[in-house]
Amino acid sequence: MKRDGMMKVMLFQSGGKSYRGESAIEIVRGLERATADYPYGGQSIRQFLLWSLDKMGDKVHPRELALSDRLGDEALALNYLYLCEEYGVGRLLVEHQQLNI
Repeated sequence: MKRDGMMKVMLFQSGGKSYRGESAIEIVRGLERATADYPYGGQSIRQFLLWSLDKMGDKVHPRELALSDRLGDEALALNYLYLCEEYGVGRLLVEHQQLNI
């Protein structure tokens, strides 16, 4: 995301790995690619989020496991990353970097 000569970069750390992207979707797609036992690679982002939330069912309160049909994919992906952070599964950071124009 670029604004006023600055670019927002998100960083998510989990399981000893770091995932970087300009959007939450980019980070979640990186998590998807890195998840060896995920059987539906390349499917919708919602499919991965449902699968991943189901795997975290023992750590996450059941009310958090439902995905809203009213939210877009970017909002769902960002909420997922915040939820992971809240439950100690990962850490989300947002950096602002100066663009060299």
